[in-house]
Amino acid sequence: MIAHHVLFWLKADTTADQKSAFRKGLESLEKIETATKIHIGAPAPIERAVVDTTYTFSLILFFEDLAGHDVYQGHPIHIAFLDEFRGLFEKVIIYDAI
Repeated sequence: MIAHHVLFWLKADTTADQKSAFRKGLESLEKIETATKIHIGAPAPIERAVVDTTYTFSLILFFEDLAGHDVYQGHPIHIAFLDEFRGLFEKVIIYDAI
């Protein structure tokens, strides 16, 4: 099992409509056949020094193996998402865990 966790910081001038479209774009990634589970979220209202709540969206995808993750990376749906929304990112951090 591989967990692919992506944190997105969208630019400060991103509109509510753009954020809504971005979330729908994230939801489209669920259609990628090698993703076994997906979670899309925003920062929880938890105030602890060790909790980072500065990001805009969190995406966690699970894959059975590295081959499934690799299919996702080159999948047309993933590429289309990046092409459409890359301009909204201020910062992106990815954590992949096995």
